[in-house]
Amino acid sequence: MRILGLDYGSKTVGVAVSDSLGVTAQGVETIFRKDENKMRRTLARIEELTEKYQIETIVLGYPKNMDDSIGERAKKTEEFRDILVRRVGLPVILWDERLTTMEANDILIESGVPRESRKSVIDKVAAILILRSYLDFVQEKQKDAGRKDYTAH
Repeated sequence: MRILGLDYGSKTVGVAVSDSLGVTAQGVETIFRKDENKMRRTLARIEELTEKYQIETIVLGYPKNMDDSIGERAKKTEEFRDILVRRVGLPVILWDERLTTMEANDILIESGVPRESRKSVIDKVAAILILRSYLDFVQEKQKDAGRKDYTAH
């Protein structure tokens, strides 16, 4: 089961994909668009990627505010999710992405990526972090279920 991770921004979408076992997350690309509302090519590219990687689920970064409230960016993400579900026909899970862009920036700085180059890859790195967080959650849930099953015998 492969999962696509997306970091949706006003002019970019960072893309990551899991391996077939759902253990690792690799960056694929950053999809750029000139205008926030010009979604046709962005959606077409995501659809191509879901077919190419045989995706079963999409995890979409959900930018909630630090106080857990829903702001303008989160509302736009919800709208994008709805459009994406209609377009690709796959389940789209909203996943809390608070601080992933800052974490991605820190990783790039620590890796010595020059400031000029960071902008072109930061969304892809954020998508990796979003997907990695989701995969970790799923793996932990499976471990917990296994422990419960084991102790039930």
